[in-house]
Amino acid sequence: MKTKNPIILIILFALGWTFMYADRNILSPVMKVIGEEWDLSKAELGLMSTVFFISYAAMQIPAGILADRFGRVKVLVAGYILFGIGTILSGFAPGFIVFLAIRAVTGLGEGTYYGPVYGISSNAISKKFRGISSALINSGMAIGISLGFIGSSYITFTLGKNWQFTFYLFGIATIIVAIVIGLFVKDDRADVRAQKSAVQAEPVNMKALFTRNHILTYILIFCSLYGFFGMLTWLPYYLQTARGVAGSQTGIISSLVPWASIPGAILFGYWSDRVKNKKPLILLLAVLGAICQFVVPYAENYSLMIAGLIVYGLVGKLALDPILISFVADNTPSHMYARAFSMFNFAGMLSSIFAPYITGYFADVTGKMEYGFYLSGVLLLIGGILFLFVKEGDSTANASRAAQAAVVE
Repeated sequence: MKTKNPIILIILFALGWTFMYADRNILSPVMKVIGEEWDLSKAELGLMSTVFFISYAAMQIPAGILADRFGRVKVLVAGYILFGIGTILSGFAPGFIVFLAIRAVTGLGEGTYYGPVYGISSNAISKKFRGISSALINSGMAIGISLGFIGSSYITFTLGKNWQFTFYLFGIATIIVAIVIGLFVKDDRADVRAQKSAVQAEPVNMKALFTRNHILTYILIFCSLYGFFGMLTWLPYYLQTARGVAGSQTGIISSLVPWASIPGAILFGYWSDRVKNKKPLILLLAVLGAICQFVVPYAENYSLMIAGLIVYGLVGKLALDPILISFVADNTPSHMYARAFSMFNFAGMLSSIFAPYITGYFADVTGKMEYGFYLSGVLLLIGGILFLFVKEGDSTANASRAAQAAVVE
């Protein structure tokens, strides 16, 4: 039975994020194993994630446009099934080049999820609950990261299965989730008709996605995600090679970040729903996240490093995201939600193209992985400074006026 019940939507979309992030992160704990099997450099290991995120980022804007025109659920489910199939096929790859090609296709499938999900939820859920609802949906990311890290390391290092087994298992589960979402989530037909009626005005309407507030938000999410994906990709490897942590333990330690992010995201999402001016909260999280990016590699004390990871989980990307999503919704006409969120995610995911490879390249050149973390901290500080120039006010009214002006023109 199809539904627009907010609670069911939150649960299903959180489940969707769970397997999105689980499938992404089953790779990180076994990168050392794959590198030894295929004789890869650190830069080549980073390229495995970079190729995935290139296609993922490239799909964001087309997916948002298609979803707003033809139905968000249809686009979402089709892409999700493709992503599940790609995950399974990744386990069958006979070598590095074929693996890269399959990961690129998998990224295209995942690229249809973000814009439609937040387009549907932003229309179905009251504005006063946007922050907390986005945080609850995003909690699936945290669960998925932990599931991917722990599942991959446990299956490979504790159970002694080959690294490919995890890809088969998670890929099958992903296809099942896609079917469940397709069965229970419905498109609002009236909303779809309204979206189609706006097609003629689209070239001008797109201006509404490039206001000062939008652009500065895109920059901040780029800087935030750079550090996040650099850490997700390399943290298990860093713990094994630089800190001497056993492979079977890296999944648990790396999962401290997503575990801590769940209460952090819910707390700050709830807070953001109750303040008119979100800018101070966003700036606070950006600065604290940057500090943690410096603390984790710099701290020689093991306990301090662990504390840095936990605090980063509380205040980092997963806590910042729901507030920025709410901020984008407040500044965007409702019929352009899928495109706006796709543009927002595209800007952020551009960083994921560079972060894994650049971090690996620095490690190859300098012999140390710490410099990649330091660069992440610097970028997040820059993004926070630029966000100071955002204009906070009656965002919804501003978005409506922008849309009306675009149609009139």
